[in-house]
Amino acid sequence: MEGDQVADEPQAERDVVEPDVAQAEAAAPSEELESPLDAEAEVAADYLEELLDIADLDGDIDTYIEGDRAHVSIVSESQVLVGSQGEVLDALQELTRLAVMTETGERSRLMLDIAGYREQRRKELMALAANAVGEARESHEPVPLAPMNPFERKVVHDAVAAAGLTSESEGEEPDRHVVVIPA
Repeated sequence: MEGDQVADEPQAERDVVEPDVAQAEAAAPSEELESPLDAEAEVAADYLEELLDIADLDGDIDTYIEGDRAHVSIVSESQVLVGSQGEVLDALQELTRLAVMTETGERSRLMLDIAGYREQRRKELMALAANAVGEARESHEPVPLAPMNPFERKVVHDAVAAAGLTSESEGEEPDRHVVVIPA
């Protein structure tokens, strides 16, 4: 009998649970898990916040998810981080993607905008694409455009497709460009 009593004591000890621990364990399943894109945006925002601090630059960081991409925007009056024709912005986007990949282990397709540059550039590219579509329809000849980065080419390809024509990218970086094909 003494053996039975010793065996029962550890069982009794296991049944004793502190109330705070029980409440925490009960609450854990109801917490909403962060999506991978939200986590990507958060890592990017933290990285960029630290970069702004190091560079002693002002700017507010906004994040949002659109489709299958995380977007991070630095709201600022300064064009320093945009650079000539967005070259600094493109470099920062790649560095931010690398920082996200290092943290998450996953390749990032994050889009970075600084001081509204990409949004303004998107509007300019939409107008450029509309003009090229009109020219291609009128001349019945392919219309080559100036070299563009991948973001810019994608905007033009999408605008051309929306207008009912096709387009192709030709050439090698940094001279890769879009050609609008007439119907």
